[in-house]
Amino acid sequence: MRIVNFGSLNIDKTYRVPHMVREGETISSLSYQEFVGGKGLNQSIAIARAGGEVWHAGLVGERDGDSLVHALQGAGVHTDFVGRSPLPSGHTVIQINSQGNNSIIVSGGANRAIDPTYVDTVLAHFEEGDLILLQNEISCLHEVMEKAAERKLRIYLNPSPIDEDVLTAPLDQVHCFLINEIEGQALTGGSDSEEILSLFKEKYPQATVVLTLGEKGAIYQDRDHRFFAPAEKIQPVDTTAAGDTFCGYFLAAITKGRSIEDAMSLASRAAAKTCLTRGASNAIPKIADLA
Repeated sequence: MRIVNFGSLNIDKTYRVPHMVREGETISSLSYQEFVGGKGLNQSIAIARAGGEVWHAGLVGERDGDSLVHALQGAGVHTDFVGRSPLPSGHTVIQINSQGNNSIIVSGGANRAIDPTYVDTVLAHFEEGDLILLQNEISCLHEVMEKAAERKLRIYLNPSPIDEDVLTAPLDQVHCFLINEIEGQALTGGSDSEEILSLFKEKYPQATVVLTLGEKGAIYQDRDHRFFAPAEKIQPVDTTAAGDTFCGYFLAAITKGRSIEDAMSLASRAAAKTCLTRGASNAIPKIADLA
């Protein structure tokens, strides 16, 4: 089973702030740094650092994309299918408060230049049984899902950011949803984790669910089983890439034949480790760091 991650690549403009800026307010940042990121890039790097093999597909800017490609390659991600666009690379503006929590604005850039022809070119290299990982920071999400389903790829969807494009996507083709509580509420209408998981069984009976609950842990559910993995108790410095780390480690573990219980526990440990370092992809640990 091979993994292709059809996802975003962003330059993260990160500001440490005393508190999240409020409407009409101007504040001074405590510091500023740039990192490579994007949910797609982060998750590909997490898969590779967890010992998995992953091909990244996505677009970067012709003039400003080198750092993004080099970051993927440096982590061991295959970049054969990363293309170039005349648009600038995607970027984010990230606020991180004194508690380590974040607030993020995304500008799509080259991530929104993906078209059906490019989708066909990439997916022609993958076949039945391979796994495709998707988020919601690129254009043509519906087309990617439909064409992946036609080729009988196993679709793993992290529907972030949650919006109308996700809600109208062919979700009946998803093999596994990787979601947090906010995304779970939007997809099901449930108000808490128990209701979200119950409604998932009704609305998407074909799919498994991995529901992350932040500091409370994470829950795996399939048609017949449910497993809870507690989170490690830490004092977070920056939670920016914790969810992406969890997704990447979980996928790497299951494609390497580990049990669901082991995959969830390993992903939880890796996500906690990520929260102890400022930044995004640079904060994702290598599997050797978890020993």
